[in-house]
Amino acid sequence: MAEDALDTIPAELLAPVGNILIRIEDFPDEDTEREMELESPFDLLGLYRGVDLTRQSVAAPRAEPDMIFLYRRPILDYWCETGEDLPAIVRHVLIHEIGHHFGLSDDDMERIEAME
Repeated sequence: MAEDALDTIPAELLAPVGNILIRIEDFPDEDTEREMELESPFDLLGLYRGVDLTRQSVAAPRAEPDMIFLYRRPILDYWCETGEDLPAIVRHVLIHEIGHHFGLSDDDMERIEAME
């Protein structure tokens, strides 16, 4: 489903992403829960881990690749609670996390999502 959602994201957003890894996990790990101060592991649908493009520097090489995490159980729980279209939820989370890779604002991400 994540791959299908990626196919619907505008090319101008995906082209500069490069080799960002997308991982599907059931829940955020305990370190992430503490770092994000989550009340519940269901509170986080996705997460971008990395250095956004506005802060990257060739003078400061990074040891780990940029990653997007999609948290399966919270996404499914959100889907059950809201009745929204599941592929649309996955697409929304992906766009939001890719947006963080670019250092985009929430308004920028909303405009991108509205594009067909």
